[in-house]
Amino acid sequence: MKIGKRKKININGKKLEIVIALPYFNDELGLELLKNVKEELLKNKVQEKNIKLIRVAGTLELPFACKKISLRKPDAIIALGIVIRGETSHYELVTQTAHQGLMKVQLEESIPIIFGILACENLQQVKDRINKKGLNKGQEFAQAALIQTLI
Repeated sequence: MKIGKRKKININGKKLEIVIALPYFNDELGLELLKNVKEELLKNKVQEKNIKLIRVAGTLELPFACKKISLRKPDAIIALGIVIRGETSHYELVTQTAHQGLMKVQLEESIPIIFGILACENLQQVKDRINKKGLNKGQEFAQAALIQTLI
């Protein structure tokens, strides 16, 4: 067994409600990531009607959206996003602030929130993670949500 490798899981998600929060920013890539997440949830028997999608403007809006979503008491929330490093420190600000905000909501509300934000150096890294053969990032985020519902 190689360290760091995750294998696919099979969890019966038939009774689970999963909410996915997705920014409009970097929309085309975000929708590809969403497709991978949904496919994995469906493979694990989460019913289509129990997969809800909430759209937000950008990654910085995810913590507030997840706080509002948590009031509905879903089984898990998957916060997706794509942040690509630019020429300023905005990249660090966005990723760190979003991470801290999501962690705070998760701990306060006792609902698993999966940090599904791809923070990449360039566009090619994003594409590689979304389209990776085997277990891509979307599948990993879906599986993480399913595993957290078992706790």
